Amino acid sequence: MDLEIWDILPNEQLYTYSQSTSIESRSGLIGHLRADMDTDGNGFFTTWDDHNTELKTQAFKDEFDEVIRALRFDPEYDGILKDRNALARYCYSHPSCQMADGRSFGLRVDTDQYSYLCRLNPNKGEYNAYIYAYKREWLDQHLSEAQKGIRFIDSRYHELFRIPDGGKIRIRHKNGSSAERVCRYIDDYHAEIGGSLYHICEFAEQMEYQGNTVEPVGQPLSKPGREHREYEGTSR
Repeated sequence: MDLEIWDILPNEQLYTYSQSTSIESRSGLIGHLRADMDTDGNGFFTTWDDHNTELKTQAFKDEFDEVIRALRFDPEYDGILKDRNALARYCYSHPSCQMADGRSFGLRVDTDQYSYLCRLNPNKGEYNAYIYAYKREWLDQHLSEAQKGIRFIDSRYHELFRIPDGGKIRIRHKNGSSAERVCRYIDDYHAEIGGSLYHICEFAEQMEYQGNTVEPVGQPLSKPGREHREYEGTSR
């Protein structure tokens, strides 16, 4: 089976976890597999969770089985998922795959129609693999759009700043307290802020009505980033 295997990019790491329904539907998430290689490291016990059953066609199911077999047993792909020793050997020999949490390693596996974002952990006593399956075209489109960042505006639609997908804002309340909120990109006019879905103007009006101010945590975006397959990156 012909697979393209890439080091995961920082903006793709967010998509190796379950998302809200809004993000999962826009990015084409079909479902995810969780794998445990057992106490001795030689097992492969899995569970599957559906996220969008309409996308779970027979063609996808057939391909997914082939992808897992290839990652476990095809020597062309280093037997990445053969057992925990093979997984550890692969992860520690590819430090560029290490994810932001410092414990996990990330791969993106592409076929013509689908992308599989893998979060791998070679440690005993933990789940060793999470594999999130996406419609490739949908995922790439959403990632490309999300690169523009999440806009924060005032109630007159004047742009104040942008932050990256997964970035944080700090809300300063008029009583002097403050709170930080993680933000996720939905589209150019909608974002999840602290887990709640807002139209960006609705959020601006709410902040102004309550007498709050909003600022980015960290450096805001000055222009869209370039961490996207269309622009850079080579497969293994």
